[in-house]
Amino acid sequence: MSPEPDPDLQRLLAAHDRLLRGQREVASATRHAQLGPLWLADFGGYGMVSYQGVDLANADLDELIASSVEWFTERGIVEFEWKTRGHDDLPALDPALRAAGFAPDPVEVVMIGEPAMLARPEALPDGLELRQAGAGAASLAADVEAVSRLHSSVFEHAGPDRQERTIAILTEKPETMQLWLVAEGDQAICAGRVDLEPPVAGLFGGATAPQWRGRGIYRTLTAARAQAAAAAGCELIYAECTPFSRPILERAGLRAITSTTPYLWQGAAN
Repeated sequence: MSPEPDPDLQRLLAAHDRLLRGQREVASATRHAQLGPLWLADFGGYGMVSYQGVDLANADLDELIASSVEWFTERGIVEFEWKTRGHDDLPALDPALRAAGFAPDPVEVVMIGEPAMLARPEALPDGLELRQAGAGAASLAADVEAVSRLHSSVFEHAGPDRQERTIAILTEKPETMQLWLVAEGDQAICAGRVDLEPPVAGLFGGATAPQWRGRGIYRTLTAARAQAAAAAGCELIYAECTPFSRPILERAGLRAITSTTPYLWQGAAN
């Protein structure tokens, strides 16, 4: 006998699809366009494809994939991701993307809940400072560079370096994104951003230097981002989690609702 559907889980998954996919997912891009059921976005030289899974059920996947590649390459974008979700019933999508030259990144788990669940900071070890980027003695540019160095050291595939775009957003549209870090002197040892698009907020880029893990630092960083989300009027907060961050968010009460796998296309490598 199949287990009874979980109404709360279904509600959160429906909110995820309604509020975090398609046009909403690309709203902050430098430019975006609709291609049939797809939304194509240029985030300052790095591209992304978003869509609602149900809209691809009867689509010609090969044609859509080829057209999306053409759209990005015509604009000089040589690296972009086709972002899939695990609950979409699209068994033909994986082989179609691979055949077109896409390669999957590691699977991440999507967690979602209320900001108040995470807004419980812990005391930091002596010598560390929690701050919003640019709010301390260091300049905004110095803090963004410190976070970039941390990401390069922590992530095997750190993605493109978008320091200039990050600084531009934090300067010109501070209401849409905040970058937080825990610093030891001029070194970022934990960092992450929060994207603010009420009624939802997203936690991205969370990273902690290996030697500082297990000491409550990421929880404190996440609490600061959750408090910022609540202050901005966000009713839900979500994250696409690695195995390091998922247990922390799960213990706080966030629910795992689906998975996400970005398929990367790199024109220069094909």
